[in-house]
Amino acid sequence: MDTTDVENYPGYPEGVNGPQMMMNFRAQAERFETDIRAGYVTKVDLSGPVHKVWVDDKVELHAHSIIISTGATAKWLGLESEIRLRDLGGGVSACAVCDGFFYRGQDVAIVGAGDTACEEALYLSKVCRSVKMIVRKDEMRASKIMQQRVFDTKNIEVLWNTETVEVLGESVVEGAKVINNQTKEEKVLDVTGFFVAIGHKPNTDMFKGWLDMDDTGYLKHKPDSSKSNIEGVFISGDAGDKVYRQAVTAAGTGCMAALDAERYLGEKGLH
Repeated sequence: MDTTDVENYPGYPEGVNGPQMMMNFRAQAERFETDIRAGYVTKVDLSGPVHKVWVDDKVELHAHSIIISTGATAKWLGLESEIRLRDLGGGVSACAVCDGFFYRGQDVAIVGAGDTACEEALYLSKVCRSVKMIVRKDEMRASKIMQQRVFDTKNIEVLWNTETVEVLGESVVEGAKVINNQTKEEKVLDVTGFFVAIGHKPNTDMFKGWLDMDDTGYLKHKPDSSKSNIEGVFISGDAGDKVYRQAVTAAGTGCMAALDAERYLGEKGLH
């Protein structure tokens, strides 16, 4: 729902608009009499054989099995110009693998200093003419081997001690104004694409104290399974995936969770 054009999902040879894709998914689910309800889950109680979920702090739902697919949200710099151009689909993105193709042969910038930022910069370097990598400190958090691959790539330029002041452009990205936080020198980067790779936050806060998760909040599931540490609760999508983070892989784990939940209900005689 937060993206514009989706080009890398099977079955859409011409690509598809993100919200339209969601409407297609919804219509397909409704054809099988799925009961779809709107609202935000605000609290859970996973203590008993029947699990409890509260929606908008008002409606209480009970279920023998729950599939969690709350996803993860990209972190943003928080600049007004960045968010505006992101929402317009004007050239600001948090996924180079998803959107890099749109900037083939163009000059782009990417913000970040971790392994993901390096991976995405390397991907962009293969399709774009040049990549400016904006790093806030004088060092990266990325592993040495990833850093070296970036340094060895001729069309990637690393801008150390640099922060973004503004993404330029009314409806599409026309450049980026940056500042060196040591010398206070400002300059404008001539780019048409602006990628943000400063991490994702899994939408899992409501499950703290119930489900096993890593130190960044990604839910842990048993190997070769969607099972969580609580019986009858299954994990799918980006809430439990910090490696791939693609719509098609999320859909695959959704299928796995559905199969696991169906088997669980069958074993309990709850069909």
